[in-house]
Amino acid sequence: MFIELGHFTLILALLVAVVQTVMPLVGAHKGWRGWMAVAEPAAMMQFFLLGFSFAALTYAFVTSDFSVRLVTANSHTAKPMLYKITGVWGNHEGSMLLWCVILAFFGALAAWFGTNLPDRLRARVLGVQASVGVAFLTFLIFTSNPFLRLEFPPLNGQDLNPLLQDPGLAFHPPFLYIGYVGLSMSFSFAVAALIEGRVDAAWGRWVRPWTLLAWLNLTIGIALGSWWAYYELGWGGFWFWDPVENASFMPWLIAAALLHSAIVVEKREALKSWTILLAILAFGFSLIGAFIVRSGVLTSVHAFANDPERGVYLLLITAIFMGGALTLYAARAGQLQAKGVFSLVSRESALVANNVLLAVATFVVFLGTIWPLVAELLWDRKLSVGPPFFDAAFTPFMMALAVILPVGSMLPWKRAKIANTMRPLWIVLVLTFAVAAMVWVVQTERSLIAPIGAGLGTWLVFGAAVDLWQRTGRGSTRYRLGRVLRLPRADMGRVTAHAGLGITFIGIAAMTAWQIEDIRVATPGESFRVGAYDVTLVDVQQVEGPNYISTMAEMQIDRNGRDVATLFPEKRIYPVANMPTTEAAIDNGVFRDLYLVIGDPQGNGGWSVRTFVKPFANWIWAGAIIMSLGGLLSLTDRRFRVAAGARKTPKATGGVPAE
Repeated sequence: MFIELGHFTLILALLVAVVQTVMPLVGAHKGWRGWMAVAEPAAMMQFFLLGFSFAALTYAFVTSDFSVRLVTANSHTAKPMLYKITGVWGNHEGSMLLWCVILAFFGALAAWFGTNLPDRLRARVLGVQASVGVAFLTFLIFTSNPFLRLEFPPLNGQDLNPLLQDPGLAFHPPFLYIGYVGLSMSFSFAVAALIEGRVDAAWGRWVRPWTLLAWLNLTIGIALGSWWAYYELGWGGFWFWDPVENASFMPWLIAAALLHSAIVVEKREALKSWTILLAILAFGFSLIGAFIVRSGVLTSVHAFANDPERGVYLLLITAIFMGGALTLYAARAGQLQAKGVFSLVSRESALVANNVLLAVATFVVFLGTIWPLVAELLWDRKLSVGPPFFDAAFTPFMMALAVILPVGSMLPWKRAKIANTMRPLWIVLVLTFAVAAMVWVVQTERSLIAPIGAGLGTWLVFGAAVDLWQRTGRGSTRYRLGRVLRLPRADMGRVTAHAGLGITFIGIAAMTAWQIEDIRVATPGESFRVGAYDVTLVDVQQVEGPNYISTMAEMQIDRNGRDVATLFPEKRIYPVANMPTTEAAIDNGVFRDLYLVIGDPQGNGGWSVRTFVKPFANWIWAGAIIMSLGGLLSLTDRRFRVAAGARKTPKATGGVPAE
């Protein structure tokens, strides 16, 4: 009965979404306050209905209700409770329900915290947001219904994909979806602004927190996915330019550009048309990502589904919303006249350069991702675009971005003199070249990757520190140190995020240039040397887990006769799914990771063993964490300022603004 109630509330949520789409948009057009007022309770009701529906599906997984087809296909009684819960979204149907829940949640947030918005704009934003909900709820109910029953339930299920039975990947999809779906709010604000034909500084202030929230969660989700690929797949890498990885990376890049562009709208009322376009494209790339993950047109280890028919529906949704928004943009872009005028050397110009680099980098990733599909459709040729293309085509734009970030963030608005801005940065520039030269001299192989990466990382980290210090004004060192803690959180968040990017640069460069890899066949008791470490394969045993059988190796690592670590890499077999997984064993360190993988048995009692020494590996994810922290700091600042604006708005506006 509970499952049927969940199905019923899912259908009811679709009906509420239709009402939320039609009445507020018509009311805003006609100026009918009563119709516009429907938007807020409808948004909240839609969220509560979908929340109940999601709770019902979760209950089915937790209780192993195998009369539900989705539970049978993705669960098993022997599966740990954590993975019973995460199995709810570890499949196509459940993940789409989560997508719809988050979509409705953002609409409810806009209803709860959007009281400072003009009535017409709020009604239109919630109406556009609901229209996206209508599209995805229709797709969910008619093509991917998670509540379908089986006439003859089996005694047990088929288990969840073993690759998804991991803590890192358990929480990776929800963060990504909050990021993906969160960009729908930026899209809704953009379309609502186009309908009104008005974009001003207030619009820039309103759209930034929503974009920042989406970007923050995308950062966490991408980092979790990268970390999972690093330790779970046994390949030893952190990024493979897989189509699904690219599907999340492209919206992240565009969202980063949107964040910087919205600052110009807010501060100078310039770049209005460009910012609206970025808001449309950011959500558009999220829709493209959903299509890539679920259509099966591109092969990926991360893909949820391989169903071209579902892909057609998603492609249709993308075409309708992107086509409609871009058509409206073409019709109204001429009305979005910029007021701010700025010189070639100014913060506005630096932000334009930032946007251009991020947009072109996104286009490069998009081109490399879809080119195999284009080649097959047009020329019937099977092509593969791999890391060499992306590394060569994408990296220069990121290097250029790293060069301009510290300078651009310190340039004054409207008009600046580069010599004045560079004065406090000269010592950082000298330090940057010193670090790059030192790395070049110290490293054994004459590769430019590590010196350039270390130099750019140093430039970003210390450039951010100088930026923060300059904002404390003048006075004694003690006074300025105290003032650092009183700076606006948006400033603290920006420099923190830029420093995090620098740390990630250092980690990627060092790991790419200095990684040591050893592949061999070893027998129990045999020792071998990898870099500065002595590795001994002590023993290999069969171990039985809760729902898997593991081949577990015990491996001892020493350095100069001193015990470093004892690690236990595994190769698991999940009998129900009849699928193997590789569980790497990693000894984490601040400046290096020791990474061990046990493979298949070989002749003469030997085992294939892969050993990696990965310098600065954890700096990659430490940088991502610091970037996320920077986003969180900025988000708290924005929330307080928006709340303050909400208190002032009723006195300032006094009613519905004129069209």
